[in-house]
Amino acid sequence: MSDEVQQLDALRFLERVQVRDLARTRRWIADAERREAERLRGEQTRPPAPDWLIELGIGSGRAPVYVHVGGCHMAKNRTKSITEEQARRALWDQVPACTHCKPDAELGVLE
Repeated sequence: MSDEVQQLDALRFLERVQVRDLARTRRWIADAERREAERLRGEQTRPPAPDWLIELGIGSGRAPVYVHVGGCHMAKNRTKSITEEQARRALWDQVPACTHCKPDAELGVLE
């Protein structure tokens, strides 16, 4: 086998490897584009954040612990959305206001 034939065989092998790698890279790109499209779709269909939250305690009674402005970074997982009137009522009923988001100031219900 001549050197030219060996070189041609090596180049064809290299081409097959590169075509396979290109196909894999294109799959990765398509997967990444699909994930990004799904993420954007999720953001667009996500319901708006509630305006007011009440944080509940742990245990069977799960008494209210704090009132928060919706989106407060201190609100834990044990929250539920409430109306403005429910937030005011909770503050009047002595549920503490979060010291970070200050819903009492936001609602004008200061002591």
